[in-house]
Amino acid sequence: MRDRVVLKWGGGLITEKDRLKTVRTDVLDQLAEQLHSCLKEGVDVILVHGAGSYGHLKAKKYQLAEGFLSGVEFEPLTQHEAVTDVRNDMLELNQHVMESLTRRDISAVALPPHQWARGTGPQFQGDLSFFEQAPKGIVMVTFGDVVDCDGDKEFGILSGDDIVKRLAAEIKGIKRLVFAMGGVEGVLASPPSEDNPTPELLSRLTKDDVFVGEHQSNMDVTGGIGLKVRRGFETLEAGVEVWLVSGEVGIRVQEACMGLPVVGTQLLES
Repeated sequence: MRDRVVLKWGGGLITEKDRLKTVRTDVLDQLAEQLHSCLKEGVDVILVHGAGSYGHLKAKKYQLAEGFLSGVEFEPLTQHEAVTDVRNDMLELNQHVMESLTRRDISAVALPPHQWARGTGPQFQGDLSFFEQAPKGIVMVTFGDVVDCDGDKEFGILSGDDIVKRLAAEIKGIKRLVFAMGGVEGVLASPPSEDNPTPELLSRLTKDDVFVGEHQSNMDVTGGIGLKVRRGFETLEAGVEVWLVSGEVGIRVQEACMGLPVVGTQLLES
């Protein structure tokens, strides 16, 4: 019996998050190599990736997370034009991801959320059967996106962190959820600072533990590491292991996906 995991490649890991539409191709290729190793070792993967500089900067400028703002003027695009732009940008980033998988001879299928999901937050509407019914060895790929919403809101941002929570908690046979992040080795006790450039890595984190998450509100429209931890604990309640690890060091993503000992943060009930 093959294990099955949900893997999230963070947007700040696979792109230069503060430089518009800039892919970290070397990181993508290294992550794809680790994913390929997982498949060879009998671990199937559902892959979700973030937006990074392909989504957050423009979504922030045009306040897309707030939905349609009647009477508010934006330049040079309208909000509806920005929705189309961000969706196209995410398709472009997804193409880079798919090409990195193809270079490793990985068979993968992309499912853009604006084509199958509606609404935002963890209660979004969408058919997850496409992911559940994927043949063994086939990687289903999706990502954070601008999706249609009901009512006056019209549209909003569906975070990849909300998507992974639903996939990991609701699809049968998922063993673990792994968040691969850039810039950190896991959940830190506090953000790095001049006074404390190397804060403590919390190798185990329970709901009662205290940490200070760093949310880059000037660019991040989906909640930063705090949202990952919240959705992670919700996933843990479904009996799925949850890890947060560096996507930049060694083969930690591969190790976490395979259930091997790894440097990072594991979420625990107590």
